[in-house]
Parts: sequence; C-alpha cells; structure tokens
Amino acid sequence: MMHRRRHYRRGRRPTPILITCKPRARAFNPEPPSKEEPIRLDPAELEAIRLTDLMGLCQRDAGEAMGVSRGTVWRLLQSGRSKVALALVEGRRLEILEPTPPTNVKNGEG
Repeated sequence: MMHRRRHYRRGRRPTPILITCKPRARAFNPEPPSKEEPIRLDPAELEAIRLTDLMGLCQRDAGEAMGVSRGTVWRLLQSGRSKVALALVEGRRLEILEPTPPTNVKNGEG
C-alpha cells in the first residue's frame, strides 16, 4: 500500500493506493549510459501501467484493484506512460521508486 501526501494539509486525506505486485527490477539503464538526470517512476504509476497494459484491465477495474477511482488511474497512466516514453526517447535511466510504507495517522495529524 502506498500513501500519498496532501499539499498544505488542505482537503481530505488521499486514499491509499494498493500495490499488489513488487517489481523485480529497480532501474533500467540505456546503452550507452546517459549523464542526464534519471526519470523516476512512482510505484503507483507502474501498478496502473501493469494492470491496464499488461493485464488488460479497463481503467475502472484497475481502479477497483488499486482502491482508487477510474480518474486517478487515468492520471497515473498518463504520467507513467509519459515518463517511460521520455526515458526511451531521450535514452535516460528509468528508476522505479520504492513504495512508501503506510503510516498510522491519529487525530487528524500526519
């Protein structure tokens, strides 16, 4: 499970995203190596890509599997696909970030 952060502590607390598959690799390196800043793929973006593109789920079903709305899956797909395409086209290293551990939040703090 991955927790998202609120900006400026306004609004409702974001729904945690369920990530069921841990990636085997943490990074992909281009050949020849690039000196540019690596592209960092969020675990939720990777999970959305895995469920829709690899497993063939529609966005609604992927959202149910991840515990988020279809719109959130759409946003994660747009962002993740864009990052993967940028890494491929520009020959930049693609790093998959580690999921953040869930935190216990009490009394609206955190």
